[in-house]
Amino acid sequence: MRAKTTRTIGMLGFDEANALDVTGPLEAFSNATDLAREAGATVAPYEIVLIGVRRAPFRTESGLLFRPHATLRDAPALDTLIVPGGRGLREPATNAKVSAWVGRHADRIRRVATVCTGVYGLAPTGLLDGRKVATHWRYAEALAARFPALRVDGNALFVKDGRFYTSGGITAGIDLALALIEEDHGPQLALAVARELVVYLKRPGGQEQYSEPLKFQVRSADRFADLVAWIDAHPDRDLSIEALAARACLSTRQFRRRFAATFGCAPASYVENARMSEARRRLALHTGTIETIATSVGFASGDAFRRAFERRFGVPPREYRARFAPRGASLSPS
Repeated sequence: MRAKTTRTIGMLGFDEANALDVTGPLEAFSNATDLAREAGATVAPYEIVLIGVRRAPFRTESGLLFRPHATLRDAPALDTLIVPGGRGLREPATNAKVSAWVGRHADRIRRVATVCTGVYGLAPTGLLDGRKVATHWRYAEALAARFPALRVDGNALFVKDGRFYTSGGITAGIDLALALIEEDHGPQLALAVARELVVYLKRPGGQEQYSEPLKFQVRSADRFADLVAWIDAHPDRDLSIEALAARACLSTRQFRRRFAATFGCAPASYVENARMSEARRRLALHTGTIETIATSVGFASGDAFRRAFERRFGVPPREYRARFAPRGASLSPS
């Protein structure tokens, strides 16, 4: 089937918005339109409208300037509204304008979505009361304290509750956009967009699996800074406590104590996390058999790797790999 109607995607814009919250989802919808046209769609799946709080260009947190197509006063009818995050939305004046406008117009919009802290623009309307919502893990506790009627999940990449969609930190906006594309036009077009953007169509797990490795890097200090980088680059090497302690020039007892104090976990836990992260990456690339991947990330056998992988992620490696369809799948937008 071909797309029969064009859905208008409205992205709100305001000073000190997060640029990736704006551009990430819009690139996904734009790519969906381009790919659908290449596949023979006679009607563009999406039309993108950038809606400014005011007519003038707005400046993002990173300094990029965006010129809106419309404003809150003259915005067209929308199929889907997306509210990005950014510190500007947490400013009282901007927040009041955005939440008031959303509150007045939400009942005429099929889907309302937020990216990262964009949920702050929707929460004051009361439309999310009693609903489960996602936001960036750093702001989850503050959001729950300020809006106790919300059921805040600080780990989910994105959450759908009725016609409201909320997502976690920044790049989770792309995950959300892919889900909306799949909802509208099926998995083939969504997968094609994911390939075009070089991202997962469906990332397993939640935000913590992505924030944790970065947290380790932020916390690393002195001799451990080089050590954790070496671990991540050499998952197939001897990463026993004894070997790592020797590399850090510490006794095993000192190493355990100092590593745990720095990173909040045992060295063995960090090693397993590093190996599993690299295994996921190699599975997604479709390079090598399960057995060769197991060996390449430091497991003694394919069976040991399968058990550890399924214990960690809830699916066997082969099923995880199957999430990525063969190259060259045909597109058939609905």
